[in-house]
Amino acid sequence: MELTLWTYEGPPHVGAMRIATSMKEVHYVLHAPQGDTYADLLFTMIERRGQRPPVTYTTFQARDLGGDTAELVKRNIRESVERFQPKALLVGESCTAELIQDQPGSLAHGMGINLPIISLELPAYSKKENWGGSETFYQIVRGLNKNLPSDSNTHDPTIWKTQNRKPRVNLLGPTLLGFRCRDDVIEISKLLEDHGIDINVTAPLGASPEDLMRLNKADINICLYPEIAESTCLWLERNLGIPFSKTVPIGVGATQDFLEEIHNLLGIKPPNKIDNEHDSRLTWYSQSVDSNYLTGKRVFIFGDGTHALAAARISKEELGFEVVGIGTYSREMAKQVRAKAKDLGLKAIISNDYLEVEAAISEAAPEIVLGTQMERHSAKRLGIPCAVISTPMHVQDVPARYSPQMGWEGSNVIFDSWVHPLMMGLEEHLIGMFKHDFEFVDGHQSHLGHLGGKQKQHDNGNESGNSSQQSSKETSSDDSPIWTSEGKAELAKIPFFVRGKVRRNTEKYARQAGCRQIDSETLYDAKAHFRA
Repeated sequence: MELTLWTYEGPPHVGAMRIATSMKEVHYVLHAPQGDTYADLLFTMIERRGQRPPVTYTTFQARDLGGDTAELVKRNIRESVERFQPKALLVGESCTAELIQDQPGSLAHGMGINLPIISLELPAYSKKENWGGSETFYQIVRGLNKNLPSDSNTHDPTIWKTQNRKPRVNLLGPTLLGFRCRDDVIEISKLLEDHGIDINVTAPLGASPEDLMRLNKADINICLYPEIAESTCLWLERNLGIPFSKTVPIGVGATQDFLEEIHNLLGIKPPNKIDNEHDSRLTWYSQSVDSNYLTGKRVFIFGDGTHALAAARISKEELGFEVVGIGTYSREMAKQVRAKAKDLGLKAIISNDYLEVEAAISEAAPEIVLGTQMERHSAKRLGIPCAVISTPMHVQDVPARYSPQMGWEGSNVIFDSWVHPLMMGLEEHLIGMFKHDFEFVDGHQSHLGHLGGKQKQHDNGNESGNSSQQSSKETSSDDSPIWTSEGKAELAKIPFFVRGKVRRNTEKYARQAGCRQIDSETLYDAKAHFRA
């Protein structure tokens, strides 16, 4: 573990809470100190739910450590079962309680409670939130279906044809605190319904223990979020023979591939690609003259594995962007992201340190960042447009309106949320270009919130719109060359999204050449040097 101001993922017990809170008729007894109850706020504040999570904390304090904390666990388990009467009970411990080694799962199994008990052993000091969610979902499905006959050779995904019914699928992976999961489920359900495919169970979001016990009634499983559902899908395939989809339908091309994969698994003729090309406005825009503005835009991508991979495909194949950086904090999906980065001629950034990611963004000098809530803050400091594509997220990324990421409508939402920041960035650049016109007075701002007009002039061409005070600190360093007024004026003519990199390269060249002052000629010499 390491101390940090921000973190991409919480501890694994938060992942377990996401599964429990997403489901119905499930209760989670969490052995944890009083301070670990903060996780409740994630659901009431970010998800804006009207009820608190179905979690009972033992909330032991320092004075309890001198007594029998095991008895405290058993009392809370007994009271929770009597009060909430769940159909399944999860029992686990937080990272702090793990050190006490009370083994609450074993205690629960020895109490003679007449309902399914799933004991969660989540290594808090080596794993993170998504892994905890994945393991919890896997343990619940496995625990509730352990009595089913394990014969993977009898399942036939095309048997629906002989039973006079529509094909049935399970949608696996959506959870609360996932990125737009609620709307993704609605969108994909509509999409499948349009193709004559019924939904058997959606889980864990909205599912009960009884629902999980009829997963075997589906012809195939659809793995919507591999971070949460892949291990469960693998277990169902290995033990019950139910195949699952590998394509996540984010973007026009991926949605088309998803439909083809689902149809092939079910033994149905795949839909004609031409029939779907007008289902998304992104496709229309990519073929229009206006899209020329987007061609070649430099984009930096960072997020969970699923959304980072999808963003890379959309950027390169559907919007004509140039991907200059890609990475993920999801170590469980590092292999796939590294492979994608290799295809793009890049080195993947696998890290949970937001400062390392910020440094990589600064070095790559992109024109737009697609990332998490942390990258939005980093991009704001660097003066770069940003769109949030992944958790962790702010409450503003959980809109009350219908706003999916998957399917045809999801591609429209992605188009809006990615292209609009670029258009606003163009507006800011135009404000910078025409700041001397009479229309731009002190305090004029672009939609990005950066000051235009005369205030912009005081920045003296400083990178990323930083204050002149910070600029004076940088240039007053003993080994830093001094920018002349002529050099600053020339630097200010360079577009804001590459100005920082030009400034750094010029100062590097000046130090190497022994120049104490940087004027326009030094700037041109540096440009020629780095192009050579």
